[in-house]
Amino acid sequence: MPGLDRDLLARYLPGPYTLVVPARGGGTVGVRVPDLPEASASVVREVGVVAATSANASGGPNPRRVEDVPEEIRRACGAVVDAGELPGVPSTVLDLTGGEPRVIRAGAGES
Repeated sequence: MPGLDRDLLARYLPGPYTLVVPARGGGTVGVRVPDLPEASASVVREVGVVAATSANASGGPNPRRVEDVPEEIRRACGAVVDAGELPGVPSTVLDLTGGEPRVIRAGAGES
C-alpha cells in the first residue's frame, strides 16, 4: 500500500483490523489481512488475494451465519461458502486516511 508507513502496517497486519486507506482513483477502501488458521491460509495461498465486500450493509448488523447476510449481497456473490456460524468478534476498523489513525468501529483488535 504505497504511501503508508510500513511500521504502522506491520503493527496491525496480519491481525484483527480492517484498515481504511486511500483508494487509487479517489475515495477509500478497507483492507483486511486476517491472521488465518492453516486451513483457510492454504486456500488463500492456492488462489491468491481474495477481494470481497463486507457481508453487511454499511452500519448494519454483523452477520454470523450465511442466512444473516442480506439477500442482495448473496445474489451479487460469485460463490458463497457456508462453514457454519462464525465465532469471535468483528475486526476493529481503523481510518488511516488522516494524520493519525482513528477508530471507526471498536472490535476484536481492542483490548
